Amino acid sequence: MASQDWFDKDFYKVLGVAKDADEQSLKKAYRKLARQFHPDSNPGNSAAEAKFKEISEAYSVLSDSQQRTEYDQMRAMGSGARFSAGGAGGGGGFEDVFGNMFGGGGGGRQQPNQADFEDIFSMFNGGRGGSRFGSGGFGQTSGGFRGFGGPTAGRDVSATTTIDFITATKGDTIRLQGADGRPLNVKIPAGVSDGQKIKLRGKGEPSRDGGVPGDLVLTVTVRKHPVFERDGQNLRVNVPVTFAEAALGATIEVPTLGGDPVKLRVAPGTSSGKVLRVKDRGVRTTKGTGDLLVRIEVAVPSRLTDAQRQALEAFEQSGLHENPRDDLLSKASSLE
Repeated sequence: MASQDWFDKDFYKVLGVAKDADEQSLKKAYRKLARQFHPDSNPGNSAAEAKFKEISEAYSVLSDSQQRTEYDQMRAMGSGARFSAGGAGGGGGFEDVFGNMFGGGGGGRQQPNQADFEDIFSMFNGGRGGSRFGSGGFGQTSGGFRGFGGPTAGRDVSATTTIDFITATKGDTIRLQGADGRPLNVKIPAGVSDGQKIKLRGKGEPSRDGGVPGDLVLTVTVRKHPVFERDGQNLRVNVPVTFAEAALGATIEVPTLGGDPVKLRVAPGTSSGKVLRVKDRGVRTTKGTGDLLVRIEVAVPSRLTDAQRQALEAFEQSGLHENPRDDLLSKASSLE
């Protein structure tokens, strides 16, 4: 910041605090005003944006103990003086501020020597010969909003949210509370997975010195679905069939996520664990659309009527049947 600004601006008045305000009081005042005048809360309001920068500027100086000391000393020394261009009959100006210090006066004042300059600027370091002029002290920019690197960005903020399974797969806009306590609309992209992080640029903490705000890093937790599971872009579902449907073959209905059931042909002799594929009924994202993977489970009835029992017994006695364990036993014995 130029030294002229330090004489012109009353940072304590900007934040509405006393000159002996402690760090906690400064922070409390800044946060209250920052929420009130933040550009996100006042879109298109140039006056609010200018006020926000003024608030950030004041807090950046007063929250830094070294800069605050320099600022207080500068204001005390200047007593309202102004750095203005001198001219014939104009008087005042930069020379008037330091005139009395050098013992000069009027138009014939003597030029200060090097030792005089050192005496003045040592005021800001607490001792002679330790001038910080040109190295971040009086008359020289350094750090923060008045630094060579420009304004510093606000801090990033981490947050978590839990969404339902359909929102995660199909995408939606949800409403959360932002870092400043205000409502925030967040667009959840289709296909977001459990534990995935979404970065919302500019939705973190505001900068203390007028720079860009930080980001909000949102970690998403997805609730489990009672029927479907995610497998990348595919969806998995377990579908039970009867013994007769598996043995003789059948056309069955299979549920889809958020849509009507689809018909699926089960071939005769289908065993439990067989996976059938329904194209393009998985998760639809910008990278493509997955499939619905249907795992067949043969449901064994827990109770039979007399007629059903007799029918099964007749089936069992009707002829030769394959032993479904033959292959398993053969493989196990070959390894002994």
